[in-house]
Amino acid sequence: MESMVLPGLERMIEVCQRLSLRLESLPPAREPLKAGDLLEGLPFDSVLAMVYARLGYAAFGTGVKGWGILQSDDQVHALEKENNWWREAWWEELGEPMIVFGGDLYTYATVPRLADERGRQPVVQVDTYEEPYSLPVASNVDRFFDTYSRFLEAVVADPDYQQTGKSDLLFPWDATELLAQDERLVELMRAGCFDSLMKIGDDSTRRWAAKVMGTEG
Repeated sequence: MESMVLPGLERMIEVCQRLSLRLESLPPAREPLKAGDLLEGLPFDSVLAMVYARLGYAAFGTGVKGWGILQSDDQVHALEKENNWWREAWWEELGEPMIVFGGDLYTYATVPRLADERGRQPVVQVDTYEEPYSLPVASNVDRFFDTYSRFLEAVVADPDYQQTGKSDLLFPWDATELLAQDERLVELMRAGCFDSLMKIGDDSTRRWAAKVMGTEG
């Protein structure tokens, strides 16, 4: 597979290497999940299929606001097991079937219902600590890699990080300008496609969404 099929992933890897951020990876399974394969009854995202054709596991910038994809190779089937658990634990409460694929403090998942004509599913960040809700963060998985790589650059450039090695910047709350550059994501948000997931009645969430959509009054 040509590396430039996934320019966002390539950029994420390049940023981690250039900024000396921790990067881990493992080779893919001999027969990874393919686009459209059913995972807990849901069609597997076409971009995730390309990612898992290249990597069985990866972690990007861990220790510096980083995250990783769930392992799915010939030894470990965390992706499959996590999605089985997720269906039982959270689908009903979230009100949306999702395919979870990674995370760290928060979970990242694709939303099959909102797939485009090429089978690319948008990405949401899911918070289940108190009242579960989701925030849209990318129009597709590779765009998520691109956006998050730029967020990591912003973290490393933060004066607090420069002095202490820590930053108060939070994704996606402090990444509205980056997310606003994802035109397809903004279109979906303006159409209200994520409203039920976002619990849009919350003031902080509504203000955040308005910044992303450029509708802040």
